[in-house]
Amino acid sequence: MMDRWLYLIIDLGAISIPLLASFHKRLRFDRQFVNLLPALLLTMLVFIPWDMAKTHFRIWGFNPRYITGFYIGNLPVEEWLFFLVIPYACIFTYHALNVLISKEVIGKSAFLVSEFLAATLILTGLIYITHIYTSVTFIFTGIFLLIHSLYLKKDYLGRFFLMYLVTLIPFFIVDGLLTGSWIPEEVVFYSQQHIIGIRLGTIPVEDMIYGMLMLLMNLTWFEYFRLKKSKAQTA
Repeated sequence: MMDRWLYLIIDLGAISIPLLASFHKRLRFDRQFVNLLPALLLTMLVFIPWDMAKTHFRIWGFNPRYITGFYIGNLPVEEWLFFLVIPYACIFTYHALNVLISKEVIGKSAFLVSEFLAATLILTGLIYITHIYTSVTFIFTGIFLLIHSLYLKKDYLGRFFLMYLVTLIPFFIVDGLLTGSWIPEEVVFYSQQHIIGIRLGTIPVEDMIYGMLMLLMNLTWFEYFRLKKSKAQTA
């Protein structure tokens, strides 16, 4: 009986500590909600239709054993929540790292890292062009990284990579559960025709790149609104 609440519990567990810590007097991430909310919604405008398409074409699906049974479109409500709680937790982590660590850890080398990753991802996506989840995720992530490295050239790119590395630990816990680690069945299952088949434990390698794109898009919008508000206040 409790199984049907698992995905919802994972969502709530992922956001619980970041949400509570948002009001800490040193962090005060709650003051950034006005910048975060539009970033989350704009990113969802990209990822929700993409998610719906992948579900429609059975590139992946959701195990009815672990979801409440409430849907919006063809996606369970837990999946909609996923696109709110995971970016929230990660952007909070980005904010906290900025507050707690003033020194640049990656710095300008982030642009070289971005270009190397972009080339590798685009090439891999082209090689596995018939594997839909792999090719679309890798190629679009590669293109977005190139946009950042060659066009946007924002200083926060290095801090994004730092945040991404730090959040890999909770990522492996959350996505591990979703893909069947420590539980009898998967919450989210994948068509073997559309992934390379390389897994880290139970996690398809594509999920790591998918997460990178989702988080970088959220952060790009978040920083856009944050800087826009900052300029308006100083004008």
